[in-house]
Amino acid sequence: MDRLADVGLRAWQKGIGPLVPERVYQRITAKNPIQPFLAGLGERVLVAEIENDTVGLGACEHGDNHITDLWGDPDREGLGAGSALMCGLETLISAKGYRIAKIDVAAANARALGLYQHLGYEIVWQDRRFDPILQIELEKIGLLKTLKS
Repeated sequence: MDRLADVGLRAWQKGIGPLVPERVYQRITAKNPIQPFLAGLGERVLVAEIENDTVGLGACEHGDNHITDLWGDPDREGLGAGSALMCGLETLISAKGYRIAKIDVAAANARALGLYQHLGYEIVWQDRRFDPILQIELEKIGLLKTLKS
């Protein structure tokens, strides 16, 4: 669990960290809210491994069709772990009877947004939203993908 929380935090530091005020960055880095988050999710977390090394995680926190988390090891980007995790999450979502998968992303996180669009997600909204973990408003983009039955 520690390795997974470390991967999640380092991915957050690279993708979201530069978008938040320094005080938020310091609080999240010191606390690593990914550790208790993972402990509470149990089997709702998918883990990506390459050569027996944990390189990413994905989750639908509420067990529905909303992909709430996708974090990849910044040192292992570009190896397909993010795409594989998204595919696995879509399979789980579809198996629950949902025909649409949802995800949202910080608007300035071009790397993640590009991945989601590459995987067939379409933008359906863009707005400033309050993030309860960060305790700030952040410009976010919501995306949807119709899943194959």
